Amino acid sequence: MSKKSLFIAFVVSLGGFLFGFDAGIISGVMSYVGPEFNLNDTQTGWVVSSPSFAAMIAMLISGKLSDQIGRKKILMFVAFLYAFSSIASANSYSYETLYLARMIGGLAFGAALILAPTYIAEISSSENRGKLVSIQQLNIVLGFFAAFLSNYYFNEINSSTDFFNDENVWRWMLGVEFIPAIIYFILMFFVPISPRWLFNNNKPELAKEVLVSIHGTEIAEIEIKAIVKNMESSSNANVKTKFSDLFSPALRYIMGVGLLLGVLQQVTGINAIYFYATSIFKQTGIGTDAAFSSGVLLSFTTVVFTLIAIYLVDRMGRRPLLLIGMTGIAISLLTCAYGFNQAKYKLTKEDITNLTEIDSSKLLIFEDVEYNSDVKFKNDIKSAIGNQVYAKNEGSILESAIEMNSTLVLFGIFGFIACFAFSLGPIMWVMLSELFPNKFRGLAIGVIGFVNSFSSWTIQQIFPWELSNLGSALTFLIYGLIALLGVLLFLKILPETKGKSLEEIEYEFVK
Repeated sequence: MSKKSLFIAFVVSLGGFLFGFDAGIISGVMSYVGPEFNLNDTQTGWVVSSPSFAAMIAMLISGKLSDQIGRKKILMFVAFLYAFSSIASANSYSYETLYLARMIGGLAFGAALILAPTYIAEISSSENRGKLVSIQQLNIVLGFFAAFLSNYYFNEINSSTDFFNDENVWRWMLGVEFIPAIIYFILMFFVPISPRWLFNNNKPELAKEVLVSIHGTEIAEIEIKAIVKNMESSSNANVKTKFSDLFSPALRYIMGVGLLLGVLQQVTGINAIYFYATSIFKQTGIGTDAAFSSGVLLSFTTVVFTLIAIYLVDRMGRRPLLLIGMTGIAISLLTCAYGFNQAKYKLTKEDITNLTEIDSSKLLIFEDVEYNSDVKFKNDIKSAIGNQVYAKNEGSILESAIEMNSTLVLFGIFGFIACFAFSLGPIMWVMLSELFPNKFRGLAIGVIGFVNSFSSWTIQQIFPWELSNLGSALTFLIYGLIALLGVLLFLKILPETKGKSLEEIEYEFVK
């Protein structure tokens, strides 16, 4: 693996870092924004999920657009949008201005998430493609890690300095994203144009120069021969691609695999965990401060297991990692469901007295009343003290009232994160960047990215409602059963692409 290809992969996938940073930051921001703007479950879901909604639009058009004007130009515009969104979000003065500013960021990460793996696959050799494309996921989880560290830091100094308070600390949380966004924009000037895109746009000499500069003469010649041979064997190489082409009999199998990967990556609930991490940890009763620190540990776990995936993806292959990881995801989610199902909720007189920021007289009617349902308990408390007061004090209320094996639930959450990080997280993007022919790659990944983002948006939007109306146990049970179904589907249709050039994969799987 050349140093230049490694550098290019890291730079191009910095859009993934910014996506991870944004997703991680919002889990802490909502602890302050929710009470300040007095958001209900639907509004909370929309603030969190609105970037994913915008990303659907970007994914649908950016792949096709990148086939026409190039990956690099769009990625540079993406970096600019990230920077603008961070400043606009930090200066939001209402619920509406906040979600609109975040939607601009959603346009950016929607394009970045599909174009980065596409570009990286097009500059990589077959031996190292899995590792290099996986750097996209590594940057995403590094973004999460940086965000959770940032959240933890701001939460700590908010309680120890006069400069920060509940009304402004979340603005700083959002605003710091401007720094990596500007770095991303500057570094993109040092990235070459995709050589395979150059070949497809009748610029072979420039494409050869790029390949030689990245890999050296020997490896570049091998890649050039494979590309030229593939183009010569394609009788309709110059025909413009259409959306309907993706569902032709020739591409039906790989589109089926791609769509399955795109949907399952989200409907197992990964972005519910990431985007609502602080809130989920509060549900276990460990308290607000511990919820913030647990987010740091969660993101660190993700980084470690993503590095494991990068090490194994070109050794074990894509299929074994996905099957092992998906099985672990199912077991972990069902463990969470069992742990939450055993929980009981009861406030003693001492507990009520210790909740100093709440009018204790409103809680005395709940003294020593035991609940088996988290939904019933939370709804009764909200009706007594109001949604806004409950949202601001949820961590301390649940910490006082809950009786459960929180270790079991935390084990399930961390197990889920670990298994996702070495399987569905990075491997989905690796396989999507490999499965499709050169001329269809941007368009196909755009369509699957749209489906992936729609699934993500749906999960983020309904998760607060699920916690409020279905309860934690049933919510995690649903995700666990979906993961079990995913294991069975993977066993039946998932192919292996390890060690094959993009042109060999096209020959084998495109009928």
